[in-house]
Amino acid sequence: MQAVIMAGGKGTRLSSVTKDIPKPMVQIDGKPLLEHQIDNLKENGITDIILVTGYLGNVIKDYFGNGSGISPSTDKPFGVNISYYSEETPLGTAGALGKIKDRLQEDFILLFGDLFTCIDYRRFIDFHKTKNAAATLFVHPNSHPYDSDIVITDGDSRIVGWLYKNTERDEYYKNLVNAGIYVLDRKIAEYVSRIQRGGKEKVDLEKDVITELLDGKAYNIYGYQSSEYVKDLGTPERLETVTKDYFSGICQKRNLSNKQKCIFLDRDGTVNKYVGFLRTVDQMELVPTAAEAVRKINGSEYLAVIITNQPVIARGECGFEELERIHNKMYTLLGNEGAYLDGLYYCPHHPESGFEGEVKELKIDCDCRKPKTGLLKKAAADLNIDLGQSWFIGDTYQDIQTGKNAGMKTVLLSSGDENKTNKYDCTPDHIAKNLNEAVEIILNQ
Repeated sequence: MQAVIMAGGKGTRLSSVTKDIPKPMVQIDGKPLLEHQIDNLKENGITDIILVTGYLGNVIKDYFGNGSGISPSTDKPFGVNISYYSEETPLGTAGALGKIKDRLQEDFILLFGDLFTCIDYRRFIDFHKTKNAAATLFVHPNSHPYDSDIVITDGDSRIVGWLYKNTERDEYYKNLVNAGIYVLDRKIAEYVSRIQRGGKEKVDLEKDVITELLDGKAYNIYGYQSSEYVKDLGTPERLETVTKDYFSGICQKRNLSNKQKCIFLDRDGTVNKYVGFLRTVDQMELVPTAAEAVRKINGSEYLAVIITNQPVIARGECGFEELERIHNKMYTLLGNEGAYLDGLYYCPHHPESGFEGEVKELKIDCDCRKPKTGLLKKAAADLNIDLGQSWFIGDTYQDIQTGKNAGMKTVLLSSGDENKTNKYDCTPDHIAKNLNEAVEIILNQ
């Protein structure tokens, strides 16, 4: 596959660092950010690259040439084929696509030159092709969703809505943010070209293209959710964070081509306050240490994933839509405190009958209800998790037995559900007062 990198940024907020170089040439470990991006593409077999340049584009061209030479930073061959398109005047985040549409393959990668990426592009591309998408956006949770554009997806990962940053939000939302990496069908570039032929040269990919196509049937727009490492270097502080993560190895470890470590979390009594059967969005409140604890997981090499039984669905006491609102409130509350989850899996089943309003088709003995391990296996497959290197934290012995059944180490919380009868006859590896203390125990191993 082919890649287009928008490398024309000036980097005004990085001026103290960039000085006389374009933003994509800022260095991490003595190597330009743009070269890190190209190396990540090359690792995935993507070697045909178009660089869209603007401010000080000659610096980029002098460094990379056509990609057949030797890197001045590593003394190793670039090993790619590079061509260029130079914007004489800024064309926005998508305008260049209309100008180079005849040079593009049927499908191509688009990414912005201010991102540090360490991702498994093969998974991303496979998702795009499986969905037969016109555009697939790489989406992920981040630590500041309140000032980010939020992508809204349906159960099939199709993008159905968009909440722009700096606008008032009167609803809870899932923490899902556009990362700035795309797999696009060439007809997206042709759409941009039509906009330009209509007299608008400067085209914004999100506002003029993606969100305009969400309501139509001619273009399938999807969101590919991933826990992998993608961060922008727009400020000196963000550059410092990425550099720290790079040298600690977190960037590479988060690449889904590698086995992941995960801290699995029970929900009720662990992340949110225990109220028995939580049935309405008003009952959702975080435990006091939850956001701090999840932030610590986010800053580590571990993923943070919730595994929860929700028998209220099968019992007819809470519908799927209300459960989604409950979870959206949890995502929002965590996001407001700079924390996020990499995944959430729930079991809606309940084997016992006799409840008024119960949903009969969900009254089954499934393989996903804890302490069975179906949800853990699903998460492990989705996120390439090594269960043997992972942990389970919960407030009941059912959670501990779940972790033990999957070959994980466990931490039992003394908080949460006070009814801790050990009918499973299992022993946790550790006991902690609260979620924050449990995470500290794991991270200090």
